[in-house]
This record gives sequence, C-alpha cells and structure tokens, in this order.
Amino acid sequence: METLSQHLERFSEVLAVSRTAHVSRWDPATVRRALQWARYLRHVHKRFGHHVRIRTALERRLQHQWKQVGGLGPASVPGLTDFRALERCDLLLSQRLLENPALGDAALHSLLQELFPGPGAPDADEETLQGRLALLARRRSAVHLLRFSGDGESSVIQTQAELLLERVQEVGRADAEGAGRLLSSLWERLPRDNFLQVLAAALLLPAPSPPPPKEALELGRPETPGEGSGELVSWLLRKSDLMATFCRHLPPGLLTSVAGRHPDLFQAYLGLLTSWGRRLRYDIQKGFWVGADAQDVPWEELYGRFQSLGQAPSPLKDEVRSALESWKAQDGGFDVPGLSIWTDLLSALGSAA
Repeated sequence: METLSQHLERFSEVLAVSRTAHVSRWDPATVRRALQWARYLRHVHKRFGHHVRIRTALERRLQHQWKQVGGLGPASVPGLTDFRALERCDLLLSQRLLENPALGDAALHSLLQELFPGPGAPDADEETLQGRLALLARRRSAVHLLRFSGDGESSVIQTQAELLLERVQEVGRADAEGAGRLLSSLWERLPRDNFLQVLAAALLLPAPSPPPPKEALELGRPETPGEGSGELVSWLLRKSDLMATFCRHLPPGLLTSVAGRHPDLFQAYLGLLTSWGRRLRYDIQKGFWVGADAQDVPWEELYGRFQSLGQAPSPLKDEVRSALESWKAQDGGFDVPGLSIWTDLLSALGSAA
C-alpha cells in the first residue's frame, strides 16, 4: 500500500510538471516512462476501483499532498482530483504535453508515436479494457491536437466524425445492437449542436473504394472512413423525433448534401418538409403563410430548404420538383396565390430561378 501511494504521489508531481517549462529537458525515454507510469495507474484504477478502503486511503494521500504543496485543493495538482481520475491519467498527461510549447521536438515526436502508432502497429493490449481506453486516449488527443495546431473547427468536426464512425464499427462488430445503444448514449450525453454537426460530417465521409479481391478476403482488413454510415442512417430513421431535430437544426445546404448521399434520409427529409408545409395556413390580412403555433417551421425557412434542394444536381432536384407538383395537384392544381402552399412554393422557386 505504501509503495502504491508513493507511485500515486510521484505521478501527480509528473502531471503537474507536464504543464511547466521543465518539460524542455524531457527526452523521448522520459516521455515513454511517464506514459507507462500513467498506464500503470490506470490499471490500479481498474483493479481497486471497487475497494472502498484502498480508494479512500489513496485519496487521503492525495489530499495530504495538496496541503504539503500549499494548495487549496485539487487545483494544486491539475488532473488528479480524485481516485476516478486515474482512469484517464494517460489522457490527462498527453493533453498537457500537447499543450505545452516547451516540449522539445524529439520528445514531441515520441509522444505522437505513442498516441498515433499508425496502421499495423502491434498492440497486444488492443482487445482488453486497458487497450480500448488507450485507444480512446489517442482519439481524444487527436482532436485536441487539431485544436492546438489551429487547423480550425471544421477539421475538428471532420476528425470527430471519423472517430465516431470508427467507434460505431467497432461496437457493431461486437454486438449487432451495440451501435444504436452507443449513438443513443452519445446523443444523451454530448452537446446536441456539436453532435448533430458530427453526425452530418460522418454521413458525408467519402465512401471507400472497392478493395482488390485478395484484400477483400482478409478478415482483419481495417475499415475506412465512410464505412458504417449505414448504422447512422438506420439509427436516425428509427427515431422520428431525433430525425426531425436533425433536419430542423442543421443548415439547408448541409442537409441537401447529406440527402444527396443517402436516398433513405432524403425521403425522410422530404416527408418532414411535407408535414411542416401542411401545418402552415395562409393569413389573408398579412398576405403570407404562417404557422399555427411558434414551434412551426416559418415560410422563409421552408422556402430556403426547398430552394437548396432545388439547386442540387439531378436526380435530387427533379424528385423535389416532381413532389411539389404532385402536392399542388392534390390541392386542386390551382394557380391562385394563397390556396396551396405548394403552388406558392413552386411560384417562388420559379421566380428565384
């Protein structure tokens, strides 16, 4: 127990130093040892997480250390706020090192090799819980590195989309229902606006090229970006409320691109536009279409979404035009403004063209 407590105290010191200029003296071997230390403590969390007595004793040692360094609490030792922090201590260390401009080139190169070993790199731990957590650390650090390097929010969203598809594929291989549960869990836990953007980006990832026949037979062939998007489509279509949120909150141009890639989503999107349009009523006094309540899609938004679809390449724009003409005919085919919203949409879209 005493040895374990000492390991914990030493690593908390390493974690604190990782934010300072002292890392300029770290060489590749120091980086590797620090990460190995972090992974060892993550193993400690896995082994003793349910042992209340040991967990309490270790947390007391941490609190004692905070008092020794003259701090007021957990902020004095960034990252190791409690025993649960051991589960992600390698991620905490990696993020602090990536943020620190004082880290030398050789040490940074070693860190990146640890985080991004590349395809085919041996990983005996890959199928264990520790291996999956290490993979999660590499993924989150990849997104963090993009933010740190200033590549912009679009690069971050793109990387998150690739990582999302990769995780969906992994879970789906282990359990046919796992992908849906994962997506539902992420939807409940993550910021909604960001998650919707990531979903759309994932649905727009390029489809993989057909592999050569010999490669196709390799059971261990890594999946490429674009594979697994069918799981995302199925999940969205199974949840009507979520599909409506997806279509309502994303901009028209982005949704048009997604609809052009996924016919099933296009049909669902078109069905929602139909439903939204039919809720509007023509206000004679105001001279335009209005909703029955504040939650209804306004005329301007409905028009903008149809306009975006109408500017898409064929056959998408042709299907939209055909649908509008069919709905106009169902309303009587009148060309008088204010009688059919589909007549007025066709007229407005024709004028804009």
